[in-house]
Amino acid sequence: MSDPHRPSEPGRVDRTLHAGPGRDTIEVDGAGVEEIAVVAWPIVLRRRLAQSVGLERRWALLIVVLSGLFTVAFTITILVVSLKDIATEFHTSEATMSWCITGPMLAFGVVGPGYGKAGDLWGHKRVFIGGLLGAGIFAVLTALSWNPLTMILFRTLSASAGAATGPSTMAYINRLFAPNERVKPLSYWSFVNAGAPVIGVVAGAALVDSVGWRAIFVVQAPLCFIGVVMALWLLPDTGRAERVKFDIAGSVTLALGATALLAGISQGSHWGWHSVPTLACFGASAVGLRLFMWVEAHAEAPLLPLHWLRTRNVALPILSQSLANFAYMGGFLFAPRLLENVLRLQKTEIGNIIISRPLTFAIIAPLAGYVTLRVGERSTGFVGAVCVAMSMLVFAGITNTSSVWIVVLALGLSGAGIGVSSPALTSLVANAVDDANLGVAGAMQQLASQMGAVLGSVVMTAVQAAREAGGLESSYRAAFLVATGVAAAAAVAALFVKSTARVP
Repeated sequence: MSDPHRPSEPGRVDRTLHAGPGRDTIEVDGAGVEEIAVVAWPIVLRRRLAQSVGLERRWALLIVVLSGLFTVAFTITILVVSLKDIATEFHTSEATMSWCITGPMLAFGVVGPGYGKAGDLWGHKRVFIGGLLGAGIFAVLTALSWNPLTMILFRTLSASAGAATGPSTMAYINRLFAPNERVKPLSYWSFVNAGAPVIGVVAGAALVDSVGWRAIFVVQAPLCFIGVVMALWLLPDTGRAERVKFDIAGSVTLALGATALLAGISQGSHWGWHSVPTLACFGASAVGLRLFMWVEAHAEAPLLPLHWLRTRNVALPILSQSLANFAYMGGFLFAPRLLENVLRLQKTEIGNIIISRPLTFAIIAPLAGYVTLRVGERSTGFVGAVCVAMSMLVFAGITNTSSVWIVVLALGLSGAGIGVSSPALTSLVANAVDDANLGVAGAMQQLASQMGAVLGSVVMTAVQAAREAGGLESSYRAAFLVATGVAAAAAVAALFVKSTARVP
């Protein structure tokens, strides 16, 4: 019997290193028995690293991309509790500095579809790395901001670059895991994507009070750069489409239309709903989105394939997620005001109470993946949206004599609801589109969720302000009842999706 390791010809040694069961092999060629073989040691080392931490390689890759996404998303809302202090430092108004929150939120959602398409065309590894690198560079510049304009600009640019991590992360998940395996990793993606901004709000006050707002971005920058190094080292390249043009016109018209819409909604209460700037934003949005639809109908490689709007498992899950996020993020940003103005709690107490929501999310989301595999995405999507609606209803019943535990219950229901529904609905969309469009599909979900979040916070604020003359408690009740109705609509939309066929 021949020895498989015996040289096949004089002066040549063929060796194969096996990284373990299911691993790819690495071919090693040597010039001779007495010479040192040339080994792809970086590849060997990174595979050994994955094994040394006891993980399959795909789970190690998941940790890399989710860490990058968290590093970017965490700071989007971290300044929400510190706007007054920052405005005082820059000698400006809170309304002006609110753009350092609104701008990044808008940018994070609006530019996502363009990044998704870019990753599908040119490879998600380079898009992911470029986004992290850009986010780190602009984080450094944010820490060095010298006036309100530079801070708003650098924060928005940092979020614009970092938004690339969202669709690229989802694209990696959908390539690494089979359709019937995606719910569990997508539950972690949902936690990071939706939970990181929430954790930013919770941790923001303590971090800013202890180290100052500039130090936050001094820390964020090296984390981004470390993520770049890890991604270069560990992430594999993804397939790229050939001879396909990038839909520049579609990206521009969508960005203009969505930005104008969200800007009008988010700033309408400050400018006045009948003011010229607000009406101009809504008019520009209508024109931009109409142009986007026309461009997509005639594009060679459309950013948004229009048939998705008629596809049950694309349009309805995205709609349900957007409506649920209306209540989820709107209610979360509104809850601290309710606790401060109605229950008269201190900021420290509020922070300790609100952390119950992301904590519930973190516990429920991974477990929900196992449940979804057994009962189907439609059931979990519906139950999750119902939990969010119940959360808003409990908030609507809170008075100045309510127990703190009622608040904890409401927050827990909200976190559990999104933790249950989001991974299931995200998985449905991924399974309903071609592999070549996974990045774009993920970006569309990101855009819809961001639009829902901005709409929720603005609409609930407008409703509360309009009803405040009738009493503080009743004004908050009206705002949360609106969110209850929107979350109920999310549950209805989830009822009409079709669950993925189960594999025995």
